[in-house]
Amino acid sequence: MTTLVNILTVDPAKQAQLLDMLRDNTDSVVSTLDDWISTDLIASADGACVVIHSRWRNPAAVDAMRSDPRMVAYFPRLAALARFDSIIGSVIHTKGRTS
Repeated sequence: MTTLVNILTVDPAKQAQLLDMLRDNTDSVVSTLDDWISTDLIASADGACVVIHSRWRNPAAVDAMRSDPRMVAYFPRLAALARFDSIIGSVIHTKGRTS
């Protein structure tokens, strides 16, 4: 499994708009792509940041998502609202409680 983390920096006044756009794109495009597993959208309490945590079957799936024509058309809209950095890797350790 491959994990993609996008860290988006946004004007706090535009965080809600960004989250709506991300939710819509996840529901209508990303979730339809082959080898997509899951996506979490995390909003910072101060409104200045959004983190997208998504899981894919493999790195090739991330490359395919990035080159999908719908995503290519989407990226400039995203860049107009936020600055973003990406990290691709693997989850090495997870620990949590079930209750």
